[in-house]
Amino acid sequence: MKIIRYILVLGFCFTGTLAFAQKGTVKEVKDPLIDSLIARRIALNKGVTKDGTPIVVYGYRVQIFFGTNRNDAYNEQARFKSLYPEYNTYISYTQPNYRVKIGDFRTRMEAQKMLTELRPVFPTLFIFNERINPSN
Repeated sequence: MKIIRYILVLGFCFTGTLAFAQKGTVKEVKDPLIDSLIARRIALNKGVTKDGTPIVVYGYRVQIFFGTNRNDAYNEQARFKSLYPEYNTYISYTQPNYRVKIGDFRTRMEAQKMLTELRPVFPTLFIFNERINPSN
């Protein structure tokens, strides 16, 4: 029993002396490459390099129309723009078909979310992985 008390008293003495805080300063040491990597990441998100040349960015677009009639393609584009004016639309022609695609989505999950939102309005929807315009 005396041994246990002795150990407890010694433990309390040591922990009591170690509980005092020390004062001092912290010096930050970092590699200068970290700042350049952060600047590069910001530039990549903007879609341009340091000298202003555009960067090729790949992402996803949702196709809302596919058909041979040009007027139908433009009508579908106008209908989509009236419902969602904040999204970009793109019409492409590969003989003999017109395609109307929307959005510049970085991730497939964003494109999938848009696809499920559009499913009741547009019957045939597909997601394509292609070159997109980076957001500013």
